[in-house]
Amino acid sequence: MKKIILALATLAIAACAHAPKELDGQHAFFEFDSAVITPAARDSLQGQALYMKKNPDIKITLQGRCDERGSTDYNLALGALRAGNAAHVMIHEGIEPERIKTISYGKENPIYPGTGEEVWAKNRNTTTVVRKTK
Repeated sequence: MKKIILALATLAIAACAHAPKELDGQHAFFEFDSAVITPAARDSLQGQALYMKKNPDIKITLQGRCDERGSTDYNLALGALRAGNAAHVMIHEGIEPERIKTISYGKENPIYPGTGEEVWAKNRNTTTVVRKTK
């Protein structure tokens, strides 16, 4: 019965989510001052999980990031929550926890330079980075 439920869940994911062509550099975005997984972020993470299911040798690091507002310590904690919540979604979708690492960069390592709401929104994310394996 458990295998049937897992198979149905996998089919449901495949029907809703689309695996990206490349996993490295994928993002899941967050609202201001939040680590809550939005529907759009969930779709992105489910697609990434589908990609990982099709490529079982891939291991990733989820990098939690924030915009430039707020203290360094606060943003490091928020980035860690974002990366952790993203990892939980992927684990819930069937990805083995040992294939996922998380790190928080807070506001210290923005992907998009600049200031203002448009840039801030882009920097509130988790970024998926494929880890090289030996």
